[in-house]
Amino acid sequence: MLIGLAVLVVGFIIMSIDSEPFGFGFLGLTLGPLVVMAGFLIEIVAILHNPKENNEPN
Repeated sequence: MLIGLAVLVVGFIIMSIDSEPFGFGFLGLTLGPLVVMAGFLIEIVAILHNPKENNEPN
C-alpha cells in the first residue's frame, strides 16, 4: 500500500509542475492523471489481495 501511496503523490507532483497555464499541458492533462490512476489501481489491488496461508491440517 505504501508503493501505491508513493505513486499517488508522484502523480500529483507531476500535475503540479506543469508549466502551461492552468495545467493544460501534457503533464497536467495526460501524464499526471495516468500516474494517479495507476496509484489508485495499485491501492485497490493491495486492499483486495488475499495472500495464501500455509494452513496444514493437524
